[in-house]
Amino acid sequence: MHRPMDEPLRPHSPHSRPGHEACEPWAQPPDARAVDPAVLSALLDRHGWRRRGGAAGRYARWTEPSGSSGTSLLVPQSRAFPDSDDLIGEALLALSRSAAPSAREVLLGLTVPSDELCWSRDVPGGPGGGAAWTEAERLRAAARQMLLAAALAVCDRAGYHGARHRAAATAALDDVLVGPEPGGRRLTVFVPVPSRPLVVRLHHALYAAREAVDYQRATGGMDAFDSAVQAGVSRELTEALVALVRGTEGARVAIAWAPAAGVPERCAARPEPVEFSPGDLPVLRAAGARYLRTEPSIPVRLTGTVVRLRRAVPGGPGTVRLRVLAGADVGQVRVTLDEEAYRVAGHAHLVGLPVRVHGRLESRGGFRRLTGACELAPVQVDEAERDRLRKALQENLDFFEEACGGDGL
Repeated sequence: MHRPMDEPLRPHSPHSRPGHEACEPWAQPPDARAVDPAVLSALLDRHGWRRRGGAAGRYARWTEPSGSSGTSLLVPQSRAFPDSDDLIGEALLALSRSAAPSAREVLLGLTVPSDELCWSRDVPGGPGGGAAWTEAERLRAAARQMLLAAALAVCDRAGYHGARHRAAATAALDDVLVGPEPGGRRLTVFVPVPSRPLVVRLHHALYAAREAVDYQRATGGMDAFDSAVQAGVSRELTEALVALVRGTEGARVAIAWAPAAGVPERCAARPEPVEFSPGDLPVLRAAGARYLRTEPSIPVRLTGTVVRLRRAVPGGPGTVRLRVLAGADVGQVRVTLDEEAYRVAGHAHLVGLPVRVHGRLESRGGFRRLTGACELAPVQVDEAERDRLRKALQENLDFFEEACGGDGL
């Protein structure tokens, strides 16, 4: 198991991550005394292990899904028996020695209690039944898009997020663990329980998107997509679904809750997989275009540091780029200023002061441009902060562009 999701796939066991054995929480097998037998049994059942009897009310015997290796586990029903710890310890040892991917997934679910998300795509098979490498990459990219869309929806509900909340949403994916899947048609990720709001939001958003697509295909109306925004549906999610389904005969997303944490409020205990087909693609594309077209611009008062200036000729209006410190959840914005405001911005840049400006953050272009800028003025800061800003300026003098040249903003 490994993370993050934008690294190449490398199938690691949760107990053998080179160079991280001492620091990662899944680097060592879980302590048998900390394992709940009911949670272990639930994870075995989820990952396809077969229950083969056992003493009723006392023990259950489990075998691997394939049954080929002969691995057999004897798991107590509870801790009411004196040999429970020994049996659980033996089961964990057998799981750690098993070559079955499902064994590693069970161990990870015990070590890092996680909600599980599984994407699967129906794509033509290659030699030996495997999928093409490009198909596996498309699946991985679509899954990451979908998780990012869910993280954006946790930050705020909007039909189109653009550049807003990107840093927070990306950081929310840092703890997501990726499980390797043979064949390139499936991908499973494990979201630790502290990050459960992301999975809950995706759960509601997927069902809302499915209902909105069905409504449009039945009636021709797009109204359901408007109300679906509150469930977490957005242009970003529709784009992720298009990327998941495109080039397939169908795709689905399944969610399973961490047994150790129970079922979240307003969620089904065993959610049915949400499926999308190529016939849904025109509706999803139309919904994404609708979200982009109808998302309003936002009046804001931004505070930021001037990191680049440019104008075509001396003595006229120009364009500046601000690194946003407060007032909007975007990293940087571009602002066109008249001659006087441009002069003020240039002076603030040289002396290491941030500026404050009013305007409208335009949805077109992803909320990266401020229009109608007015009342631009420098903001006083304490000496320590001013020194830090001045030092940053000295390290980035090439950003100051008064001439016609340069690579633009």
